[in-house]
Amino acid sequence: MRTERVALVHDWLTGMRGGEKVLEAIAELYPDATLHTLLHVRGTVSPALERLRERRSFVQWLPASAHYYRHYLPMFPTAIEQFDLDGYDLIISTSHCAAKSVVKAGGARHISYCHSPMRYAWDQFNAYFGPEVVGPTRSRWFRPMLARLARWDRDTAGRVDRYVANSHYVAGRIRRYYNRGSTVVHPPIDTDFYRPEPRSGPEHRFLVVSALVPYKRVEVAIGACARIGAPLTIVGRGPETPRLKNLAGNLGADVTFAGWIENDEVRDLYRRSRAVIMPGVEDFGMVPVEAQACGRPVVVLAEGGAPESVVDGVTGILVRNGSVDAFADALSDVSRRSWDNGAIRAHAETFGTARFKQEFRKIVDDVEQAREDDTDAASYAQRSRNTAARENDTNAASYAQRPRNTAARENGTNAASYAQRPRNTAAREDNQ
Repeated sequence: MRTERVALVHDWLTGMRGGEKVLEAIAELYPDATLHTLLHVRGTVSPALERLRERRSFVQWLPASAHYYRHYLPMFPTAIEQFDLDGYDLIISTSHCAAKSVVKAGGARHISYCHSPMRYAWDQFNAYFGPEVVGPTRSRWFRPMLARLARWDRDTAGRVDRYVANSHYVAGRIRRYYNRGSTVVHPPIDTDFYRPEPRSGPEHRFLVVSALVPYKRVEVAIGACARIGAPLTIVGRGPETPRLKNLAGNLGADVTFAGWIENDEVRDLYRRSRAVIMPGVEDFGMVPVEAQACGRPVVVLAEGGAPESVVDGVTGILVRNGSVDAFADALSDVSRRSWDNGAIRAHAETFGTARFKQEFRKIVDDVEQAREDDTDAASYAQRSRNTAARENDTNAASYAQRPRNTAARENGTNAASYAQRPRNTAAREDNQ
């Protein structure tokens, strides 16, 4: 029996964030798969992902693509569609941009784990390309280009056989923008790695772990900590870094920008933080669950996928208003309360990696079984058509034979009658 060939497709590999952790868990299910990605900056992801066989697009070799790959966004549709996926039986894409739009071979199945439909092409244009972000002239130039990208994103949604959403919030976005249903499988959290340290207690320091991009709204965390005079550590990097550093300086806030650091260092910061802050609308938000796995409460905006992973008043505080004042009040509140670290940890354990692999593998099995059922149904329909055709041929032959038999009988009767008539005539003449 031929071994099933599996292709993994991911937008780009430039850091080990939430999407890459999902990809890593899926790659553990399919260690012999070949990874296809627009761009890979070597050394930025886990060893498990670095070891995968890989195909990269032409974006990899464009000038300064490692740092400015987002500038090549208009080329992404062409780049993703040029991947040759002939010969693969199963395609699994993990997508928040273009990966879900790969072109598969006719007999292959495509399952897309969708972190979100393309945010900046749909409802978050202003957060990325608004006049206050890129300037009025550039914003006007970007708008028709992103509108074309949104149409392409919508028109290629049918290339996926089964969508998997990382939250019910994203499932709603898939329904709204792609007019497709999806199955929700929350992302995997490594609860074996992220666990409490009994010997370390929390400090009066808050923590943000995030890519520094507009929709994360990290400026709200800076403003809230400045308002109550609390120190803040920010782990992550991105195009917003210079602006956020300027903001912290202008506010006189005690902010440490740590950049990207190793996972064990992040875990240590989780354990020692008073609480972890997530002020933006997240599709799901793995960082708050990692913090909860370490037994620490979180303060998050009560929108997007966050309410699916945070129990208000038990594992953290859901902030109903996204303003700096509302978050400042919530940070003061979380500092005053006494939290049950065991209850926080128990909640996080329900999002473990083993659970993710089991649920995702079941979806793959269901898709493969549906394909076999379709094949069996098609084969049965073909056999039925062949049987009907043979019966029709038999009936037609029988019908054609019946007139010939009837004609033969009629001809025999006429001949006998003709032969009899002379004998009768001769007899009558003799009698006379």
